[in-house]
Amino acid sequence: MLIDLIRLARPRDWIKNVFVLLPLPFALKATSWEHFEPLSFLLGLFGFCLVNSAIYTLNDLYDAENDRLHPTKCRRPIAAGKVPKGVAALQVVVLLLAGLWLCRAAARPPATTIALVYIVINVVYSFGAKHVALLDVFLLSSGFVIRVLLGCVLVAAPPSPWLLLCTSTLALFLGFTKRRADLTDELDLNHRPSLRGYSKAFLDQAMSICAGVAILAYALYCIEAKGILMPGREMASLPFVAYGILNYLRMVHVEGIGGSPVDVAYHSKSMQICAVGWLLAATWSLGLWGLR
Repeated sequence: MLIDLIRLARPRDWIKNVFVLLPLPFALKATSWEHFEPLSFLLGLFGFCLVNSAIYTLNDLYDAENDRLHPTKCRRPIAAGKVPKGVAALQVVVLLLAGLWLCRAAARPPATTIALVYIVINVVYSFGAKHVALLDVFLLSSGFVIRVLLGCVLVAAPPSPWLLLCTSTLALFLGFTKRRADLTDELDLNHRPSLRGYSKAFLDQAMSICAGVAILAYALYCIEAKGILMPGREMASLPFVAYGILNYLRMVHVEGIGGSPVDVAYHSKSMQICAVGWLLAATWSLGLWGLR
């Protein structure tokens, strides 16, 4: 059962918290490494990971009956009957308390508030809002914006409006690709009632709009950050962002992926190489390595 409880917590999905790390290099260059407290950052990050796992467990607990009718989700521990509901409920409480305690221990007061907002939004989503078309995607995407805000809080840096716009539209893009994959897979409408409010034509347009705005917002973010970026290197990381978004869009239409961004992150070599390229270009544009 221990293995099933770990599966229920979905630690592999913690990769979504890479969004917490996005503000880190820019914020540290804008302020100072001397003000960065690694322990506080790690406590807040790990605490938020535990809160994520609590929400995943709660969602599986609430959806257990519907998951039994799903072709793949029926193998989840609660739906498959491997973890009793009482044990799953206890795991939710333990993970929530541990996660909030670690966020509080990070000594960044807004971190606990952000975690609580994340919990409330996901409870609203799980207990009914996910059945409302468009609202479901907006609530899902808010989780990524919350992650960026948490990262800014943990490094004590104000969030850039352009970074938040880029994050929110990128998250909407991922949410719409997920709903498109659900339609492509002809998911049972009883399992996902919100699909009645979508069509592939609408989702294709929504994805294109969000992709374009995300790329433009990142370009404006780089322009705004020219005070902390090395002259002549402001746009060094933009091609990797544009490639990553457009490549994901290509894979959605050509290869039929999109149902799980986590699976893409773990299995797509091209996206992994793109992520490494972005990191190298971003840190180079900040003057953290290379000739100046």
